[in-house]
Amino acid sequence: MSLTTIPTIQVEKVTTSRIQEVDFDNLVFGSVFTDHMFECDFVDGEWQKPTIKPYGPLEIYPSAKVFHYGQAVFEGMKAYKDDAGKVFMFRPVDNLKRINKSSHRMAIPEFPEALFFDAMHQLLEMDREWIKPGLGNSLYIRPFVIATQNGVSASPSNRYKFMIILSPVQAYYQGEVKVIIAENFSRAADGGVGYAKAAGNYGAQFYPTNLAKEKGFQQVIWTDANEHKYLEEAGTMNVFFRVNDTLLTAPTNDRILDGITRKSVIALAEKAGIDVEVRRVTVDEIVVAAKNGSLKEIFGAGTAAVISPVSAFSYKDETYGLQDQKDSFAKRFKKELTHIQHNLIADPFEWRYVVC
Repeated sequence: MSLTTIPTIQVEKVTTSRIQEVDFDNLVFGSVFTDHMFECDFVDGEWQKPTIKPYGPLEIYPSAKVFHYGQAVFEGMKAYKDDAGKVFMFRPVDNLKRINKSSHRMAIPEFPEALFFDAMHQLLEMDREWIKPGLGNSLYIRPFVIATQNGVSASPSNRYKFMIILSPVQAYYQGEVKVIIAENFSRAADGGVGYAKAAGNYGAQFYPTNLAKEKGFQQVIWTDANEHKYLEEAGTMNVFFRVNDTLLTAPTNDRILDGITRKSVIALAEKAGIDVEVRRVTVDEIVVAAKNGSLKEIFGAGTAAVISPVSAFSYKDETYGLQDQKDSFAKRFKKELTHIQHNLIADPFEWRYVVC
């Protein structure tokens, strides 16, 4: 959706930046935030009073509906800076479409495109010094919406708060990632909200992921809720399997997130002439491929990690290791994606979006 007239964003700048307090060489992902944040309220049927202000705490009543009924959605985006100091984003229109799709599913009003990009431009310009150049460095962008109406009646809120906060980051995962294939737990079910970036989707993953960590694995590959037969996502990422030289990944549906990195990987693979099969992938076929040696790679794809290779997976208490590939698809796609994002190579897909 769009506005015919974009409301003026009121800006309050910090008096003193906190940037000198930050050790940019030792960042813990998503734990440090920039000087400013964007805030806009939905009241009386419209988004109003957009503001950029110093990053800080919110004042909110304990009866706000977000606390009781989980009306909250979010997005994950990144900004990058090249060696000339120019700032870019990666496919931000897709992120806006997805947060509005998530909002629609959660009975939250959609946010106007024009106001979204106006806020993003101003916010990134103000905090551009927090974006460090160089591969591996980026500014993680977290837009989110929460229900703020006071009251505990089981009904949709009539008030919401849309916010954008920024966090300088480096790599999400360090070292090898081992995963366990879920036999009992599922991330989402048919007819549910799996395709939306609803907050509850992620909170519900923590318990089974903790169980996996107790066994020495970092993440879970989720299986379908009906039969636990089909492989769907890996942790908070879409998942790819390389069998011989064919790339397999599950189709998007109402259980699986329409990942932007996922779509980008598929486009890069097709451009390179790599066979891609977007279809339901069974646990059994991957186990067989691991046993006969035709399974070459498993990797996750998402905004935070970009590409996260899997070194081993476990199923029914048996662990299968994966050997490093000289022609690794995961390494190839990660290099191509990050080089496009950092303006180091040509962008034939026009994914790169110039901010300032």
